[in-house]
Amino acid sequence: MSAAILASEAQAAGVSFPILTFLVVTPAIGAAMVALVNNRRPEIAKQVAVLFGMATAALSIGVLALFKTGVAGYQLVEHARWIKEPQISWALGIDGISLWLVVLTGILFPISMLGASPHENEKPYYAWLLLLEAGCLGTFVAKDLFLFFIMFEIVLVPMYFLISGWGYDDRKYAANKFFLFTMFGSAFMLVGILATAYLHAKGGPVTFDLQTLAEHQGVIAKTTARWLFLSFAIAFAVKVPLFPFHTWLPDAHTQAPTAGSVILAGVLLKLGTYGYLRFGLYLFPEAAVWAAPAMVTLGVIGITYGAICAAMQKDLKRIVAYSSVAHLGFIALGTFSLTTQGISGSVFQMVAHGISTGALFLLVGMIYERRHTRAIAALKGLQKPAPIFAAFFTIVTMSSIGLPGLNGFVGEFVILQGSFLTRRWWTAVAVMGVILAALYLLWAYQRVFHGMPDEDNASFAELKFTEGLALAPLLLIIVFMGVYPKPIFDRMEPSVTHLVQHIEEHTDYREPGVARKGPEVVPVSERHSEEASGQTHADEHGDATENGEGGH
Repeated sequence: MSAAILASEAQAAGVSFPILTFLVVTPAIGAAMVALVNNRRPEIAKQVAVLFGMATAALSIGVLALFKTGVAGYQLVEHARWIKEPQISWALGIDGISLWLVVLTGILFPISMLGASPHENEKPYYAWLLLLEAGCLGTFVAKDLFLFFIMFEIVLVPMYFLISGWGYDDRKYAANKFFLFTMFGSAFMLVGILATAYLHAKGGPVTFDLQTLAEHQGVIAKTTARWLFLSFAIAFAVKVPLFPFHTWLPDAHTQAPTAGSVILAGVLLKLGTYGYLRFGLYLFPEAAVWAAPAMVTLGVIGITYGAICAAMQKDLKRIVAYSSVAHLGFIALGTFSLTTQGISGSVFQMVAHGISTGALFLLVGMIYERRHTRAIAALKGLQKPAPIFAAFFTIVTMSSIGLPGLNGFVGEFVILQGSFLTRRWWTAVAVMGVILAALYLLWAYQRVFHGMPDEDNASFAELKFTEGLALAPLLLIIVFMGVYPKPIFDRMEPSVTHLVQHIEEHTDYREPGVARKGPEVVPVSERHSEEASGQTHADEHGDATENGEGGH
């Protein structure tokens, strides 16, 4: 289906400009344009790729500008019939949960292109990167389960070729391991998607529309719904990855090229955490409540296990890889705390982790380009010949540790605050992960940057202007999110609140400190004042619905 057809159908549906369609299609067109570049002029490939990457980033910022604060439901919705029977549609939409992941994706891809370059075969390298971006963006904005699955699977192919084609010594092994693990998980999800759609149909029209399936709860028996939830959960657990499905991640990170590691940590892993929110909790609320103790247990194990493994690594890149396992454990803990604070913190931490860990991988890649090694034992005293480089590394490290005033602190604090309401003992154990993160990251930083450099490290090159230009936006975002996170929470919280309310409406679960009044959930502290004024959140929700911007 061409972009022109999609645009015309979206306009017929009342959408003046199908920005989400163009958001997904633009990098795919860029990949085709890169492939058409003359083989005798490979340097043009990067220029074309950066141009389309920047255009996609501009579209993601445009989505942010068009997004209306205070609205819980999907916005900028586009819908075009793709297959008549079963009913499969090019259905796109964005809410407060997916908004910031779209912006994160739009920002990270051009930065990764500018901050790291391949040593050979530039054309296919940049073409795969742009196709990967199209798949990631399509995953975050898809409102049709079948479309989501296609986008979810598309990303495997570019990442496989990026690792196997431009990685390091064991790249073939790491690429095969990555592909086999994720394909294994996706097979379960495909079965779950098909079963969910056909069981909901009960002999009638089969639809893969997310909202239709989610809002008609009770059609599928409780035990069956739990099995379906597990089919999705396994796929997302591999993608996150949660313990014990994490073993592919350190190898993939270590062997991937620098840009591949940045995108893998910053965006691809978020497909799994986003999947739990969008398809696990929303589609199967009762099963999510039932599975929550097991999921937070896996998350907490990942926090401690990832931190301990990171402290034992001798390769700087593997330390950052295992730190991702620990940080993603925090996101799982917040997600399955099933509280507004916990889930909001998880969404915030997805973005914070993508920025901080992406910057760390860029910096580690720059170290490798200068020294041709990532072995901590071979690196020493780098701050003396390169103080600006060390300063950049310091800020990003402190962000990953969770220093107050930087983005990592906000996400982890809100997650722990929200999870403490429902999972106190798990939260107490998770706090140890914060301490362990400071241990392994500060210890690694001390060994690499402190002390007197030897002869090999004394000539370590200072940060280049172009490298600083690529890193500067990430550092600004790290500080902004840590100092003033309000704009981010303002746009995500209505959607998160609606999700928690959806879980409460279809289960016996009740969020601590929140009282239900009719179909709506209001804080206990606000209940009496609202009764006195005769104005409830339900009225506000109704007004939004009448304006065409209402809830799911």
